[in-house]
Amino acid sequence: MPHPVPRPRALVVGLAAVALAALLQPAAAGRAGPYEWAALGDSYTAGLFIGAPQPPLGDPARDGCDRTANAYPDLVERGFAARPPDRPVHLTDVACDNADIGDVTREQQQPTSPVDPPGGDPGAWPPVAPQIRRAGLGERTGVVTVGIGGIALPFGECLELSLSHLSCREHFTHPPAGEEGLGARLARIRDDYRRMLGDLHRAAPRATVVTVGYPAVLPERGGVCTGGPTQLGPIGPADIDWLRDDVLKALNRIIRQETARRGGVYVDLYTSSVGHDVCEPEDAQWIEGICGDAGPFWPAAPPAGLPFDCASLGKRATLLHPNAREHANAAPLVERAVRAALLGG
Repeated sequence: MPHPVPRPRALVVGLAAVALAALLQPAAAGRAGPYEWAALGDSYTAGLFIGAPQPPLGDPARDGCDRTANAYPDLVERGFAARPPDRPVHLTDVACDNADIGDVTREQQQPTSPVDPPGGDPGAWPPVAPQIRRAGLGERTGVVTVGIGGIALPFGECLELSLSHLSCREHFTHPPAGEEGLGARLARIRDDYRRMLGDLHRAAPRATVVTVGYPAVLPERGGVCTGGPTQLGPIGPADIDWLRDDVLKALNRIIRQETARRGGVYVDLYTSSVGHDVCEPEDAQWIEGICGDAGPFWPAAPPAGLPFDCASLGKRATLLHPNAREHANAAPLVERAVRAALLGG
């Protein structure tokens, strides 16, 4: 027969059990809900023209940011649904075309989507709050992915300079008085990126921040480009080599370095996409040219001032953006990083 437990000892045992239950309850409650993942970024994250618009055309929730199905956040979300970690993953995707670094954490953005705009006017979209707010980052956020910074690079300016038969490299290496040279621009991008990462860590203190670099938009040798509108138009070989080495690779280096400085995770899209740049044959391109293949909802007319007739080629105005093949390349790389972050690996 078991001996009765003396009352003081019974009281201690009971209190210990209550304390243990109290300690375990929050952990159990935390495991019950889904992991929270927020995807932030620009057009290279949003997907623009590669799949059905999200939200769908005509939906009052459309915000002018041009997210689509089959962009890598959508593909990764499907991967988690098919093979979840120890609990489900809930995605909040607020990536937006034309977003810059400031639009992620501090500034309102004015969307200018030409797709189904209010009253037919691309300038009539309401401003959207900084992505950090729209994503609802907080204590419950487990991981944040962010792909941002590319819009600050002088690709569009180089195209305009080339149309005027001017050297982009020369212009940004020795800028005219009062204009920002490449060195100053990259220094500003670094400062802005560092500030953004600090804001993200403060907004989601328990989250792992996963930064996503840019793919190999340009060939390893500028001389292989033909100069047609399905590639880089009039941008010459010397400027292409400069844009690749001194501009695009420099941006990826900044992203990687600043991510490491804050203890985050960097996803390299460049290495896996070499050989699939905008100057490859169309069946090997992972980056569409000035004119390229896109969904029927996407406009064929480039922005005003660009003298390209994409419609006559049976193309759309894709303006150096990743196609579905590049998003399919990015998805497993991003999924691996997000999965490891959520599981503490």
